Amino acid sequence: MARDKALIVGNWKMNLGVHEASLYLHKLSKVVKIHRNVEVVIAPTMLTLQTLSLQVNLRQIKLAAQNFYWRDHGAYTGEVSASQLRGIVQFALVGHSERRYVFNESDKDTRAKVQAAIRNDIRPILCVGETLSERTANETKDVLFDQLIGGLANVTSEELDRVVIAYEPVWAIGTGKNAVPEDVMNAIQAIRSQLKHLYGAKAADGVQVLYGGSVTADSAATYLALPDVDGLLIGGASLDDHAFASIIEKAYVSKK
Repeated sequence: MARDKALIVGNWKMNLGVHEASLYLHKLSKVVKIHRNVEVVIAPTMLTLQTLSLQVNLRQIKLAAQNFYWRDHGAYTGEVSASQLRGIVQFALVGHSERRYVFNESDKDTRAKVQAAIRNDIRPILCVGETLSERTANETKDVLFDQLIGGLANVTSEELDRVVIAYEPVWAIGTGKNAVPEDVMNAIQAIRSQLKHLYGAKAADGVQVLYGGSVTADSAATYLALPDVDGLLIGGASLDDHAFASIIEKAYVSKK
């Protein structure tokens, strides 16, 4: 996948029911402009995905799943598989810190989900990032390396361009605390360095790497201007249509 496009992903988390989501997507469709150099993705709750897939204009906005189970079918009550999401979503979040730390998902789970997404023609957005205690102990690079190796262990160099990496420092998600640009640059350079070590320079250079963590319409341009940042993973600001549209416009300007 070419890195000449900015990728802006809005994670709605556990917000908006079916009717609310439909109304909000309608509002977004009025304010989000289509740009050839920006790809826009929203990740609504599982319950709303099928309805929104019939409503959305895929030239304007694509859909992502917030979660899924790694097996394609079977006796797994309450789960939804990547094979069931195929054709409904184009992307899926994997390894988000809330899955890792609230629901205790392991690197083994994350690795299996990345593989399941790829085999079902869904682009996984692999989330990596350190906690506050890990950051304080200067373990950021070690954590990133472990999470990358854990999540990508079954991915070949030919498949790597299907994967998106999102750096989300756990201490900055939903806290209002912003990582300073230097910290983001250092972390993303460490991610790219590890990808080169695992897959070689050519394959690694093709991977889109996003930043996420309390990004707002005001701070978005600062992060988008950083070298090696190919887009943003947005939380709360993606639930404000004008803020989200503003971030998309800033991505357009950054890639002009």
